[in-house]
Formats: sequence, C-alpha cells, structure tokens
Amino acid sequence: MATEKKLLRDSPFLRWTSLLLIALTMFAVYLVNDEFSPLKTFLEVHNGWNSFAYGWFQSSYSLFNVFLFMLIIGGLVLDKLGVRFTGIVSCLLCVIGIGVKYWAMTSASLTGDMTFFGNEMPKQVFWASMGFATFGVGAEVAGVTVTKSIAKWFKGYEMALAMGVQVAISRMGQGAAMLLTPSIAEHFGNAGAVVLTGLLLLIFGTLLYIIFTFYDKKLDKQISAEGIKVANSSDEDEFKWQDVLDVLKNPAFWMIAFLCVLFYSAVFPFQKYASDLMVNKFGVNPAVAGQIPSVLPFGCIILTPLFGTIYDNKGHGADLMILGAAIIATVHIFFAMPFINKTWMAYILMAFLGIGFALLPSAMWPSVAKIIPAKQLGTAMSLTFYIQNIGLWGVPLLIGYVLNKCCITGSVLTAEGLSRPTYDYTLPSIIFASFGIISIIIAIGVKVLDKKKHYGLQVANIQH
Repeated sequence: MATEKKLLRDSPFLRWTSLLLIALTMFAVYLVNDEFSPLKTFLEVHNGWNSFAYGWFQSSYSLFNVFLFMLIIGGLVLDKLGVRFTGIVSCLLCVIGIGVKYWAMTSASLTGDMTFFGNEMPKQVFWASMGFATFGVGAEVAGVTVTKSIAKWFKGYEMALAMGVQVAISRMGQGAAMLLTPSIAEHFGNAGAVVLTGLLLLIFGTLLYIIFTFYDKKLDKQISAEGIKVANSSDEDEFKWQDVLDVLKNPAFWMIAFLCVLFYSAVFPFQKYASDLMVNKFGVNPAVAGQIPSVLPFGCIILTPLFGTIYDNKGHGADLMILGAAIIATVHIFFAMPFINKTWMAYILMAFLGIGFALLPSAMWPSVAKIIPAKQLGTAMSLTFYIQNIGLWGVPLLIGYVLNKCCITGSVLTAEGLSRPTYDYTLPSIIFASFGIISIIIAIGVKVLDKKKHYGLQVANIQH
C-alpha cells in the first residue's frame, strides 16, 4: 500500500524553521521602522527638527505607498511572481532606503532649511524622508509577502498561532528600538549611529530571507509533483484583473480594511510620539523615555501567540477584534485625562494597550484568509495595507501639525544647556481615542456580517 509523501510543511520542525527565518527578517524591519520613535526629543535638540518636521518624517514611511500606489503594485507582483521574488526585492528596497537615510543623517552637505507646504524644515529631514519612504515600500510589501508565506506554509495547521508568533518576534524589534536607540544616540552623540545599526540588521535579515527562499522553492516543487491544487496552479486559478474588482466588491473586505486603518492609526502613529508623551506628561527623562512604550511591543511577544492559539482552537475571532478595539479606545481616553500623570499609571496603561494591540491583529489577519480566496489573498492584503498606509501617512503628520500649532506650552533647558519645547498631549490623545471608538463600531459590524455570510470568523481554525 503506497503511503502519501509528506510535504516540507507537514514537518513541524521545517515549517517552524521557515517561520523563524522570515520572522527574524521582519524583526529587523520593525526595529528600523521604529528606530527614531524614541528620538523625537533628541532630534529636536540636536538636529533642529520641530514637531511638524518629525511628523513629516514619520508620515513619509507611507508616502510612496499611498501616492504612487506601490503597495497595490506590490500585491499584484506578489500574486504574479510569488513570495520568493517579491520578498527579496522588498528586502533590497529596505536596505536601499535606509542607506539613503543614513547618508542624509551623516552628510555635511545637507545644511540649512527648505520650504515645504508652507513650512520650514531642514534639508536633512527631506532626504531622510525620501529614504524612509523607499524603506516603507519594501517594509509594507514584505509584510504582505510574509503573511501570504505563512498562509501557504501553515495551511491546515496552526495558522493563527504562526501569524501570532511572527507578529510577536516583529514586535520584539519595536521593543528593542524603544529601549536601545536612545542609548546609542546619546553614546555617539548623533542619530546616524542608530541608522547604521539598523542598516546592518536589515542586511542580515535579507540574507535570512534568501535562505527561506530555498525551502520555499523545494516546497513548491513538492506541491507540483504531488499535483496539489494551489493558487495559480491552473489557467482557471491564474490571477486576473477581475480579481481586484471582486475583492473591492466584498463588503467584508471593506470592513476589515477600515478596521485595520483605524486600529493601526490608533497604535502605530501613537508609538512614534509615545516617548515624547512620557517626557511631557509624565516627566520622564528623554534618555530612558522609551522604556515605558517598550512595554507595548514586548507584551505582544506572549499575548499575540496566546490569542492566536485561542482563535485556532476556540474561534471567536470577531469577539477578539471587538475586545481589542475597546481596550485601545479606553487606554487613549485615560491618556487624555489630566489626573493621569504618574509614571506607574503610564506603565499600566501601556500594558493594557499591549493587550489590545495583541488581541485585534491576532484575530484580524487570520480572518482575512477566511474571507478572501487564496488566489486573491495577496491582492486583498495589499489593498488592506494600502488603506492602512493612508492612516500611517496622514496621522503622524496630523499629530505633528497639531503639536506644533496648538500644543506648545513653553520650553525647558536640557542638561547640555540646549532648549527644547514642551507640549500638552491632551488633544492628540483625544484624536487617538476617537480612532479606537470608531474601531469598536466597525468590529461589531464585522461580527454582524459574519453571521449573515457565514465566513466562519467565530469558528476555530483547527478542525478536530
């Protein structure tokens, strides 16, 4: 009696090894993405940036993705050419972008200011932003590629747990950035050393992804040899432009997409300003202000896989999304309250923010794989990430503008005798809270739609 040949993904060791390779790549990407998040005060004091310039820089991450439609193009490339080609190109774009950013932060030729949208900003900010925008293209397409890779390697297995582990390892990169980059900047006296550290990590991450492609190529050969039907394996399943329209006509896609942009707008842009919030609202030393926000990503290391396991075995994906959105909204409401001003309170709020941050994505991304057919998944994920990037572009710029125009309360002298502005973060906190409140409403809508369409969002991923 012939026995069925096992695929690479049927081996727990090999599928989890593959996951580790791509997760470590994303660790480097996430660290670099947030390497300047705890440095707002440092950049204001040492580089002459103001809140608008800082907000412009942070928003530039999504500049090319939004206005040049690079994420949508990346999704089409992913569905056409697969995870190996798309992933390597994405990693290379990350490396090139941070290379440009490093040049901008260390070049002696970039002195003086320039006028941009009626605001003065250093030339250094403009060119660092161009590099960061290039990095943003690679980082976002890499995120889509990794998600599709996990869906491929963990089909029929612990998909939500795997996605949770990947997110957890990526969040470790964010936490490392929050903890380490202020010390690196202070030790070397400039932010260029921080960028160089991130650049070296990205190169290492690119090498790890290349190793993953060898495993993935062998898996594809096995799938082809076994005659297993997968996306793009026949003319009928070949990606067509009609697939884009089909995704856009899906009401569940739009609900998930809007939930995604609002939820992440309440978290990722907040992280860019969280250290400065600690300095101005809680009186924390700027050199260690990143320690409190680091609670958020490090909390996700355990919680995201835990909630993913719950979804895998018990279901209730829509309920997890509702609860996560509710926690996010509540935390930002508390940050807006003037009597919340003790450091221990900040730690508690960040811990709860980490819970909400772990809850919603651990259910949202596996749910996309239930709603969208596999052959359209890359396109759907890219469209979702594109809409998310509109928020990631607009919200940091909005918060920077609001801080610069409405929230400056005075100035103080640093230990070096340099002046830095002080801010009232009440209005930004209210803005973030509003995103969370709307997210609750949409998450409830997702649950209602699931009852009508029977997507199975409340059903366990692992069928026993």
